[in-house]
Amino acid sequence: MATTNTFRIARIPGDGIGHEITDPCCAILDAAAGHVGGFSLAYETLQAGAGAYLDTGTALSEETVEAARVADAILLAAAGLPEVRYPDGTEITPQIELRMILDLYAGIRPIRAIPGVPLPLADPRAAEIDFVLVRESTEGLFVSHRAGSIRDDTDSEDRLLITRKGTERVVDAAIRLAEQRRATGGRGIVTCIDKANVFSSLAFFRKVFDERVALHPEITGDHLYVDAAALAFIGRPWRFDVMVTENMFGDILSDLGAGLIGGMGFAPSADIGDDHAVFQPCHGTAPDIAGRGIANPTAMILSGAMMLEWLGDRHGEPRAVEAGRLIRDAVDKAFADGLRTVEIGGDAGVQAVTDAVLAALPKI
Repeated sequence: MATTNTFRIARIPGDGIGHEITDPCCAILDAAAGHVGGFSLAYETLQAGAGAYLDTGTALSEETVEAARVADAILLAAAGLPEVRYPDGTEITPQIELRMILDLYAGIRPIRAIPGVPLPLADPRAAEIDFVLVRESTEGLFVSHRAGSIRDDTDSEDRLLITRKGTERVVDAAIRLAEQRRATGGRGIVTCIDKANVFSSLAFFRKVFDERVALHPEITGDHLYVDAAALAFIGRPWRFDVMVTENMFGDILSDLGAGLIGGMGFAPSADIGDDHAVFQPCHGTAPDIAGRGIANPTAMILSGAMMLEWLGDRHGEPRAVEAGRLIRDAVDKAFADGLRTVEIGGDAGVQAVTDAVLAALPKI
């Protein structure tokens, strides 16, 4: 009798629409797992975010952190609400705290045009957009998260930190990704996005990047200043393969990238370390539409697909990798067949998208 792997998933619905998109995502993950067989998912629901902060005074409890730490993967919907803030005025962001606590240094942000989803760029080559932005997620400007200073209400200061260790490991992650993509038709190009002409810290980032790429002659290294990269995102985004950048630059460019493929509702992500990983959509909690059933769960579903592929690679379980691919193909088929969510001019909300993707999955 074949052995069945059971992966323990810490799922954090968070706030706002996070509660609406979590169960549908898990239903699709379970359906794909059931189709390929050989593994299953066991969920433990954990509390974190603005609601947890209002209820308990803690946005991310030690109990939640420890449960997430022992899980095989973490599936996080969205957390935080604009009106709920810490005394220093910053928002509740347990997702950032988890990155720091679990040392999730590689923020993986795929930007891929989905067949059938209207794109803002008129050039027909926009349909070829398929690149990955790798964001260093534990240092850069975010090292000042909740640690900046305001002096006498006259000036304020935050710190930017770039280390050799942090840069080497995130660049290596980008190179590995480019190698994987090259094996399946990718271009094998890694572009360093920086501001090396102005900041010594980012000149150092570029220096370390060049050193690491030189160790991989099959990979081509390229450079762009962040402002030029923003322009190129609009002018010729189909030229990119894999990019790697500092934390804040990655935060901004990943949202710009999402805009190229229809919006935040289509943009999945992962924050990956050596021992742990969090998978979540790039979007926020959207409190203005929470509870109305009109949210787009596609980014959450695709984040779940990324989770299955990561679990499969990490644990030598090719059936999990196959299940992730099936989900991505089902999303593509659903939208290619005419599915339209609210933000792209249709009326499909959470349930309609879920039903369409489930219907597009192969039947057991």
